[in-house]
Amino acid sequence: MAGDESDSGEVPLLYSEGNVAARVALEREVRGWSTTELAERVTKAGVKMSQTAVWRIENGKPRRRINLDEALAFARVFELPLEELMSPPLEGLDVNSRRLVQEAVEAFYQARDAQDRLHHAVVAIADHIQAHPDSSRAIHEQCLRLMGDERDARNLTEHIEGGGYYR
Repeated sequence: MAGDESDSGEVPLLYSEGNVAARVALEREVRGWSTTELAERVTKAGVKMSQTAVWRIENGKPRRRINLDEALAFARVFELPLEELMSPPLEGLDVNSRRLVQEAVEAFYQARDAQDRLHHAVVAIADHIQAHPDSSRAIHEQCLRLMGDERDARNLTEHIEGGGYYR
C-alpha cells in the first residue's frame, strides 16, 4: 500500500509513479537518447529538467519523485498518452524489440504522410491537365526527366490521368 515502508526502510512509490519511472528509462533507451538529451527535450516541452534529475528518476535510491507537469512533459516528449506512460512495460518485449517496433511505427506514419502528399500532388496535376488538356504529353515528359525511369514515369502518369493516386 502507498506510504507503507518496505523491509529496507524505504517508502515505496505509488504504483503508477514507479511505472512512470521505469517507462521513462525504457522509452529513453528505445529511442537511443541519453539522459542529457531527454532532459533537453523535456525542457523544450516546457518543464525545466536537468540530466541529473532524469538519472535520479530512473536510478535514484530513493527514486526522485515525478510531479504531474513532469509526467505530462514525458508523455508529450515520448508521444504517448499519460495513461500509457503510467502503465508497466509489456512483458516479453526487450529494448531491441521495442526499438524495432518504434522504427516500424515511425516508418508507417512517414509512408502514409508521403502517400497523402503524392495523392494531393497527383490530384493537382490531374486538375491542371483537365484545365489544359494539351499539357498532358509535356507533363509525362517532365515526369520522365525527373524520374529517369520510363516505367516509373508511366506509372505516375497513369495515376495522374486517372485523376488521383487513390481512385
